[in-house]
Amino acid sequence: MADQATGRRRSGGRAGAAARRGAAVIEQMPFSPPINRDRPVEPLSAEGIAAIHDGAMRILEEIGVVFLNPEALAILREAGCRVEGETVRMGRDFVMEMVAKAPSQFTLTPRNPAHRITVGGDTLLFGNVSSPPSYWDMEIGRKVSGTREKCADLMKLTQYFNCIHFAGGYPVEPVDIHASVRHLDVLFDKLTLCDKVMHAYSLGKERVEDVMEMVRIAGGLTEEEFQATPRMYTNINSTSPLKHDFPMIDGCLRLIRRGQAVVVTPFTLAGAMAPVTMAGAVAQSLAEALCAIALFQYVRPGTPCVIGTFTSNVDMKSGAPAFGTPEYMRATQMTGQMARFYGLPLRSSGVCAANVPDGQAMWETSNSLWAAVQSGTNMVYHAAGWLEGGLIASPEKFIMDCEVLQQIQRYMQPEIWDTGPDEIALDAIRSVGNSGHFFGTQHTQDRYTTAFYQPFLSDWRNFEGWEAAGAIWTPERAHLLYKQILDAFEPPPMDAAIRDELTAFVARRKAEGGAPTDF
Repeated sequence: MADQATGRRRSGGRAGAAARRGAAVIEQMPFSPPINRDRPVEPLSAEGIAAIHDGAMRILEEIGVVFLNPEALAILREAGCRVEGETVRMGRDFVMEMVAKAPSQFTLTPRNPAHRITVGGDTLLFGNVSSPPSYWDMEIGRKVSGTREKCADLMKLTQYFNCIHFAGGYPVEPVDIHASVRHLDVLFDKLTLCDKVMHAYSLGKERVEDVMEMVRIAGGLTEEEFQATPRMYTNINSTSPLKHDFPMIDGCLRLIRRGQAVVVTPFTLAGAMAPVTMAGAVAQSLAEALCAIALFQYVRPGTPCVIGTFTSNVDMKSGAPAFGTPEYMRATQMTGQMARFYGLPLRSSGVCAANVPDGQAMWETSNSLWAAVQSGTNMVYHAAGWLEGGLIASPEKFIMDCEVLQQIQRYMQPEIWDTGPDEIALDAIRSVGNSGHFFGTQHTQDRYTTAFYQPFLSDWRNFEGWEAAGAIWTPERAHLLYKQILDAFEPPPMDAAIRDELTAFVARRKAEGGAPTDF
């Protein structure tokens, strides 16, 4: 299949010529984050919410969470929490008082204000795949280590697709760049190839401070302007069970002190890092997230925080992580209820355990994406491009996922369920009566180009038409589009002086040694 796909791409044709001239490769929906007007799925009763909340609070009060960060320990001791060694126990009254200070929604403003996003409320945001160490595409045909080139290619897809609203971490880890300077090269690429909201890894003070400074420079901002409103964010994971490490807490403290946003997402796998029951796993996940959010609110009240869920389960036969499962969907819905209980925006993920962009990949990812819709999620990480439980990034999967994301965006558009006279269409029904069809009515003619979702990847021809056109399977079509998008890609504009300042900053920090590789 890889040879077939490559051969067809090289043969050119009108689509390839159009792409090389810089024309749009596909007609896509505009950059317009969906507004989720559906009522969320709420599997928990009022008693269930109270029980999970009580469980989370008792974990914090009776068992405690380890903080491997001396500064955090000192802050929490000052706040009146019980600190014994590295274990912190905090009362529910303190936790709820601190969490109540967090805003229920906030904005993130990147260097291109047209790509400003609102986090919270009914807004649904999709981000690219982040952090896999490996890469797979049909042309290579095997799993390989990530490189700077492939990271940049996936960043181009992040910028190109309007249904991707924020740029997460590295879309694939470029292991061909030394870890001490990797963040400098990748952030330079990200900031010059993409003008959407940026992310910083909380992996040591140098990385966090460097990324904040690069985002400030790219936006042409003074320090006061940078701090005046959130411009970027970080995401951290607890080390389940019940532990926060040094660099992630340190990174968050540095970010919030300069007015930036944090997402706290415990990575809990039921049956391994959390109880085998979903209620127990969700309660533990909430405890791990809320104690960190309480810390951040104590340090800087009102700092923008998002509570994340990554509660799934393991395969009890092998211990391998499983994603997009029924349990994952219910855990996401349950955490959505709890996020609303705490008044916090919610983050979940688009995930699968499949190794290649096949049917399993798409049904598991669709399960997780629709669970995000059902739960009232505000930020969906890894919404496009994720394979092998987060170990592989794939451009074909990225494009296949974007077809699903666009369908969700279309599903959210209120004109689909408008019920005005034009939508009820009695005149059209009367004109057709008991015979004929609606194709030729003026009502249809006025709407035929916009009435229904038009896919850019799905093939709606019958078998014979599909076979006559080359019998190209969906991943192959996605591969062709990927190559055409790269051929046509044009980076977003950036002032030459700003680019020069970024270049000089990267060169200076490299000369200074970048960042340490041990945390």
